[in-house]
Amino acid sequence: MKSEKFIPYSAITFPESVQERSESYYQFMDQRRSVREFSDKPIPKEVIDQLVLTASSAPSGAHKQPWTFCVVGSPEIKKKIREAAEKEEYENYHGRMSEEWLEDLVPFGTDWQKSFLTTAPWLIVVFKKAYDLENGEKKKNYYVNESVGLATGFLLAAIHNAGFVSLTHTPSPLNFLQKILDRPANERPFLLIPVGYPADDAEVPVLDRKSLDDMAVYY
Repeated sequence: MKSEKFIPYSAITFPESVQERSESYYQFMDQRRSVREFSDKPIPKEVIDQLVLTASSAPSGAHKQPWTFCVVGSPEIKKKIREAAEKEEYENYHGRMSEEWLEDLVPFGTDWQKSFLTTAPWLIVVFKKAYDLENGEKKKNYYVNESVGLATGFLLAAIHNAGFVSLTHTPSPLNFLQKILDRPANERPFLLIPVGYPADDAEVPVLDRKSLDDMAVYY
């Protein structure tokens, strides 16, 4: 049964055909790449605000919006994050990761050093809220991982649409982010995303995306 808090939905229409619009959007999004070499060229905070607002427009379980976006521009805090991340990554590359995992990373040319964490003008640390707190009382959130994953996808698309580059960085474990950013116990770090312009000499590996036949099954 619907509540009284409903309004009519106004459908969005466009001048071009559905086919043309869907093809052009795919071509645009297919140019999105994860980049590890950033410029330190500044980006206004007001622009980042719009990217975060776009991310927050994602659907979520029971509309609980179980996310917090910690936007880091402070050089001092970025330095602390880099030092902590590199400490964890060094351990990963020197014992924690399996040989198979390390072999799978070879095409990307990565190692434990993460200079982009201090070079990129902004870091967006996405936290998932396992539960909410209202007047000291726990309130359940639903489909938290799925909801925050969707919001992160919206964020990455918004970053690309603005002409910036990003990287989904996942140093493991991520607990140091909760400590450095002094986040409450109900928030858990989900992803660390540097945002900025690519460096003038930035390069990306040659990759092939799966074809439609390889990833879609129609019934």
